[in-house]
Amino acid sequence: MISLTVSAVLPSLRPPPCPSQVSCKEASNSQLWILYMSLILTSIGSGGTKPCVVTFAADQFDMTKSAVGSRSWNFFNWYYFCMGMATLTALTVVVYIQYNVGWGWGLGIPAIGMALSIVAFIFGSSLYNKLKPEGSPLVRLAQVVVAAARKRKEVMPLDPGMLYQNKELDAAISVNGRLLHSDQFK
Repeated sequence: MISLTVSAVLPSLRPPPCPSQVSCKEASNSQLWILYMSLILTSIGSGGTKPCVVTFAADQFDMTKSAVGSRSWNFFNWYYFCMGMATLTALTVVVYIQYNVGWGWGLGIPAIGMALSIVAFIFGSSLYNKLKPEGSPLVRLAQVVVAAARKRKEVMPLDPGMLYQNKELDAAISVNGRLLHSDQFK
């Protein structure tokens, strides 16, 4: 976000303003390179944090306690409500600021918000539950794919107790216990 804001604020990093009656000067290769790299870095940063936020938040709840269930639902309801309101604000207020005040302010406000959230995260990191990783998710995924390929022609047993169950192996990846067998996805 900072690189996008800087590219919008500094005149040397963008093409000159273009009056509507005159043919516009195109952006130089270096200006385009800075713009594209800024967009790529922003998308990588956003794509790297958004899926982790929800799982990190879920790790903060001890699901073995019965009273935690309603608190976790309450948290996720508020989380998605706030995400919706942030999207609404970004699509209305920030766009209004970009159009009427300038791109520097329109990109600077989210950059400042992101910087404040990073500071809050760092200062609060001593309060977070940090679960240690257990094994590789890629190995587990490969095991499932190989087992499914080997057993693709097998007949489903009538008794769900005959299916694979390993409480020790599943404990590291499931805080609520085993998923119940269903006939939906055979």
